[in-house]
Amino acid sequence: MRVRKSSVMVLLTSMLVLMTACSSGNNGASGNNTPAASNDAANNTTATAEAADYTFGADQTFHSNEPVSYSMMYSDHENYPYNKDWRLWSAIQEKTNVTFDLSITARTEYENQKSLLVNSGDAPYIIPKTYDESAFVSTGQIVPVSDWVQYMPNYMKAVQDWGMEEDLKAKLKEDGKYYVLPGMWEIAGGGYSYIIRKDVFEAAGVDVEGQQGNWTYEDFYEAMKKVKDYTGSNYVISDQFKGESALNIAAVQYGVTGGWGLSNGLNFDHDKQQFVFADASEDFKNYLGYFNKLITDGIMDPESFTQEDDAAQAKFFKGDTYVISGIYQVLADFKSKMQVPDSELYMITQPGGPKGKLQVETSRLENGIMISQNALDDLGEEGFIKMLRFIDWLWYSNEGQTLSLWGVEGETYTKDAAGNIVLNPDIYYNGMNEGAAKQLNVDYGFAGGVFAYGGSEKLKMSKMTDGEKDFVNRVQTTRETRKLVPPIMATPEESEQMKLISTPLMDYVKTMTLKFITGQESFDNWNQYTAQVEANGSTRYTEMANEIFQKTKDLLGY
Repeated sequence: MRVRKSSVMVLLTSMLVLMTACSSGNNGASGNNTPAASNDAANNTTATAEAADYTFGADQTFHSNEPVSYSMMYSDHENYPYNKDWRLWSAIQEKTNVTFDLSITARTEYENQKSLLVNSGDAPYIIPKTYDESAFVSTGQIVPVSDWVQYMPNYMKAVQDWGMEEDLKAKLKEDGKYYVLPGMWEIAGGGYSYIIRKDVFEAAGVDVEGQQGNWTYEDFYEAMKKVKDYTGSNYVISDQFKGESALNIAAVQYGVTGGWGLSNGLNFDHDKQQFVFADASEDFKNYLGYFNKLITDGIMDPESFTQEDDAAQAKFFKGDTYVISGIYQVLADFKSKMQVPDSELYMITQPGGPKGKLQVETSRLENGIMISQNALDDLGEEGFIKMLRFIDWLWYSNEGQTLSLWGVEGETYTKDAAGNIVLNPDIYYNGMNEGAAKQLNVDYGFAGGVFAYGGSEKLKMSKMTDGEKDFVNRVQTTRETRKLVPPIMATPEESEQMKLISTPLMDYVKTMTLKFITGQESFDNWNQYTAQVEANGSTRYTEMANEIFQKTKDLLGY
């Protein structure tokens, strides 16, 4: 099935053309309720009949004149379990006159329950915390929300102001529409990197802060070798995540895929405008050879690829090892568990490699919100648009995002003279105010995963400690942004054919990755590996990806 050009053009042009209508029509102090203009005449006709019973607009508080309640799935996190008395609920209601009818599900069962409710046709109106909507598109139970974003002025403002058009293309399905409202950040995050014992590296003669910003992986190897020679330890790094994080972030710099980012083994050559299978190339051989060298030289513990996380952490906390993969948010917790006095932990900028010094994180999209067809059927078009405008305020306006993350000004936070958020000293969050009696998410319901994702650079930075701000700034200023890979907009039939190839193909690649790295397989047998990758369908898979891209590249702007 060829993607329909008209549907994609409505989607992409609306992000710019309709933006003006959304803002100018709805941004007055009077609370003008005139709906946004649309390219669809039918939408215009229906929308003009809308009852003026609520206020909305870009940078304006949504408020319904009459109380309204919307059904919503809620992922209940065990670390901050649901509380009906959270200030979050009353704060939202005070602002908007909206409450939720929640379908509460334990986080560990959330995906299963979501599938059950959607497939049975019983899904609540709002389905947040959705990482992959693909399985639900063909059910007919999820609204193609890209048909409706012109009614969401804050969403459209973020798309235009932050240049999110390319990012959103990643969500397009084969019909040229998207079915989830993603959380959107103005800037990408710092991502995973390596936490090191800075005190030990410096004692070994490594100028960490002066040098690490320019490190390649070979430089990182030399620094770790100095630490091994200085300490005489068995290993410098014994990693967690079964090596998935380390393999993923290094793969970016070698131009291949691996670890958490293994996916289908494809990279996109922007110069040639085609997909290539990267995980049987010389680049991939060099990538595996680097990790094999770490193992061979006793710098990396081979158990990194098999041990549980707590085993890796125990070695680091005891002072037996000096490097471990992680994300900055765990740094405070790790510091509290170190068993070596005066241990100094530091998150290095991800090293560069043969392809340059590249940012690992490219997408500025988060998990997002699906909208059930039940909402449109039950509420009708006018009521449905009203609900979308509430969602638009809570998840996409700066006011709503700040409320979801930080709470109520004067109650949970204040602002300094520069307008920066200052969390109350008796409240703990994300490494701030260690030892405080209360927690922002546990005791108040704010900063939870169902609501608090997406926002401006200033809002993103506001939830970081000074150390994390420094890490993100290092990444942003010393690492080159990568171009986004276009989506493979396959039909369901094409997707199924490709899956039949990719599953055994990538299982083989993953198995052989660990064998080459740990020395169970010799690089003398590299030709046998590449031959088997070909036999497992790498060429056919790549051809299919390129055939689909050729059918859709004009629609994607290539």
